[in-house]
Amino acid sequence: MKLAFPMPHLLRLKATGQPWEAAVTGADQTRLARWAERLGYAMIAVPEHHIIPKAHVDLSGPHYFSAYPAMAYWAGATETIRVNSCIAILPLQHPVVTAKALSTIDWLSSGRVTVTFAVGWLEEEFRLLGVPFHERGARAEEYIQAILELWTADEPSFEGTYVSFKDVAFEPKPVQKPHPPVWFGGDADPVLRRVARYASGWWPFLTKPEDIPAKIDYIRSQPDYDGRLTEVFYGLGTARVGEGHAVQDDPHARPGMPRQEIVDRLGWFKDLGVTMSSVPIPPLASLDEYYDYTQWVAEEIMP
Repeated sequence: MKLAFPMPHLLRLKATGQPWEAAVTGADQTRLARWAERLGYAMIAVPEHHIIPKAHVDLSGPHYFSAYPAMAYWAGATETIRVNSCIAILPLQHPVVTAKALSTIDWLSSGRVTVTFAVGWLEEEFRLLGVPFHERGARAEEYIQAILELWTADEPSFEGTYVSFKDVAFEPKPVQKPHPPVWFGGDADPVLRRVARYASGWWPFLTKPEDIPAKIDYIRSQPDYDGRLTEVFYGLGTARVGEGHAVQDDPHARPGMPRQEIVDRLGWFKDLGVTMSSVPIPPLASLDEYYDYTQWVAEEIMP
């Protein structure tokens, strides 16, 4: 079981945020990325929204990064830790631009990129960006095909409804071969079928832990599944966030659990098929206390 580093002030969800996090700066996060690397955390993952309608600010908060610039920045500030998105909204950006951003980060970081795509759920965000919300699944399907073509083909070409290209050059190619690990986030059957077709990782959000094995079986039962699924991410605190970022009360997902309960819970997750998780931040008063807690996790939980 690998552990990702829960970077503070990536977002301000009502379900999980703490007051001290709002004071964490970019300079603080740079130091924390290096700290996470020294402690042996496996990954830093970046949530993404481009714009939040006022009606959603109460639950979702106003503060989000664009995933790829943040991934690039932390990759440049570190040497070994992997960077990921959790998630990047695949239909909201042209796939050529997405492919170029991620191949650039992978090349500059010597192959430390993983990307978790999703189709998005916030309809108003799509409307504001001029992308038809109800086409997002079809666009995601076509966009991932185009991205993989650009990453892997010596002479890439693609003909689709939303994107087409031929007689083009695309470099740098990613360092990782055949391409950086692609994960998909989400829980619906179309997402799971997309995992089967294209992904080496799955990041569930609304799935209950006990239902993870059945969904893994569903992925592996698809006729176009080629055996590449190796990673399933489920955080210890995932169940605290419901649909639309609603606040959920789950005593088994609470922050601040004692050591043995955390270890036992992670062991149960492993038995369910989870390969990577994160330990939620307990109520703290300051960034200094956060340093102490993440060191405690590295020393007491990771081994």
